[in-house]
Amino acid sequence: MTREEALEQLDDIGRAQAFGRHIGSDRLIRAGLDALLAGIDTPSLALLAGLPKREEPEAPALFDAVLDELGLRFHPPAHPVAAQWALATWTAARIFDGSRDPAAGAYDIWGVARELGYPEELQELVICAVNLDDWSDSWDVAHENLCAKAVEAARRYLAGRPVEELREARGC
Repeated sequence: MTREEALEQLDDIGRAQAFGRHIGSDRLIRAGLDALLAGIDTPSLALLAGLPKREEPEAPALFDAVLDELGLRFHPPAHPVAAQWALATWTAARIFDGSRDPAAGAYDIWGVARELGYPEELQELVICAVNLDDWSDSWDVAHENLCAKAVEAARRYLAGRPVEELREARGC
């Protein structure tokens, strides 16, 4: 793993946590170890990467310290509606760049759309999520084709978002 990939992994996990996703201590420790092996060095990183099993409950606090030390701490918008839109944009960007499984990402966006009252901008991704969720081997369309449609739907959604929102979604 390169330094850039390790930083991206840390940022991605930090954003997932900021949006309310639970990330297990084992994954936080593994991300810390990946970063350490990629040449990243902060005071808390070695502590995180070397946590023994019995000290795993300390991983979230150490991971937060690593994010702070690297300047990667992300705070979603305070307003709940703005936070949901930020989550949709971040998830769509991950679908499009290949870092999130299209089916799982579309399903996540379906949940956001439900929270937002099913806005038009998210309808194509919701349709993809429904199709992927209902898909079975008996269908005459391959699962991979439905996933490709979700990636394309994410691209179209992102194309309609303001540039500053896209920068924020990818931490630029």
